[in-house]
Amino acid sequence: MASNVNPTVRRRRLGQELRRLRELKGMTAEEVAERLLVSQSKISRLENGRRSISQRDVRDLCGVYEVEDQRVVESLMQMAKDSRQQGWWHAFGDIPYSVYIGLETDAESLRVYEPQIITGLLQTRAYAEAIIRGGSPESSEQDNDKRVEVRLRRQSRITADKDPLRLWVVLDEASLHRVVGSRQVMREQLEHVMELSQLPHVTVQVLPFEVGAHAGINGQYSILEFADAADSSVVYIEGVTSDLYLEKPHDVQKYTVMYEHLRAQSLNVEQSRRRIERLAKEYAR
Repeated sequence: MASNVNPTVRRRRLGQELRRLRELKGMTAEEVAERLLVSQSKISRLENGRRSISQRDVRDLCGVYEVEDQRVVESLMQMAKDSRQQGWWHAFGDIPYSVYIGLETDAESLRVYEPQIITGLLQTRAYAEAIIRGGSPESSEQDNDKRVEVRLRRQSRITADKDPLRLWVVLDEASLHRVVGSRQVMREQLEHVMELSQLPHVTVQVLPFEVGAHAGINGQYSILEFADAADSSVVYIEGVTSDLYLEKPHDVQKYTVMYEHLRAQSLNVEQSRRRIERLAKEYAR
């Protein structure tokens, strides 16, 4: 594996390989768990890349799967060792959505639908501070400051000179009207969105109020896609106490179709810019 692949993606690829070995052996996760005297949920978490995996775990699983090629075993054990390295975000302590950050860091493209707020990758510092403090009223100032810095650091993916993240965002018009921080903060935020939307790899569309019921009525979600064919697309749905990651092809396909409907129901790019510009001027009054 390339040395620049982040630990989240390492775990994910290792989990996919372990699942492939299990399926080749014709065993269920429950059968493997019984053989190793562990819970079935542990096997599932190892295979979906949501849990760190030790070299001992890999050795034990290879034993159950009767992997005879020692080079394969050593390669998988090295992947396990690499997967326990820390990404840049770990320097900020315990970040609730660290798995997502790892995926976003390695993604080639990201499609986001955001119904309530301006999405994180497009936020100004002032807007991010107001959103994080308002959304986490019981968190300490220090923890909120860390989350703001992580959010701003994530934005380097869309401003990078080399291989920037391709970003497509559908913003519900409600997110443009919700006054976060102050009217001045909102004016600067909307101007920032317009500026970033000029980048060739960033597309922003507004889903207007007049659409009424729409394909995203059930809430926010993101679709991450990766350059490496070995990495399947992921649908990410953020929760309050836990997040949901969908990787099964039919789940990803369903959300992809929903996103195409959202794009079709939204204002086009130029109309969206005009709508955002008009609201930015209203905030300046």
